[in-house]
Amino acid sequence: MISRLILFVIGFFIWTMLSWPPDLQHAIIGVIVAAFVAFITGDLFTSRPANFAHITRYLWFVYYVPVFLWECFKANIDVALRVLNPKMPIKPGIVKVKTSLKSDTALTFLANSITLTPGTFCVDISRKEGVLYIHWINVKSTDTEQATKLIVEKFERILKRIFE
Repeated sequence: MISRLILFVIGFFIWTMLSWPPDLQHAIIGVIVAAFVAFITGDLFTSRPANFAHITRYLWFVYYVPVFLWECFKANIDVALRVLNPKMPIKPGIVKVKTSLKSDTALTFLANSITLTPGTFCVDISRKEGVLYIHWINVKSTDTEQATKLIVEKFERILKRIFE
């Protein structure tokens, strides 16, 4: 029940921000849509709704967004340079990286962060082994520890504080 209420509040807040400036018609539709979504998917939203009370999680998320955008910007420049300069090395391959994240949400955020960063793509996740398989446009190291440090570490330490 609490997860549905939290999802309703978050959904209505987002609806209000997207339909700014608020008016009565949009507010009524927002209540209906947020209530419907909360009713249908509320039990899927989180398995630990009490974690939403921890304010530090939101502060870490605010920190995560610029870190992700900076990494994405750097990767965009790197891929663009490789496209524009055919002499730059491209050594594509799939590498195995480790993760200590356990929750589905944290793993999803990590995999999406890697995939949304140009030059890398999350191919598979093995929850039992705690590893991800990443396609990398220019493999700098096939060593699992080194690849983990280069690809995963910058996202994982922040996501751990947000989701676990």
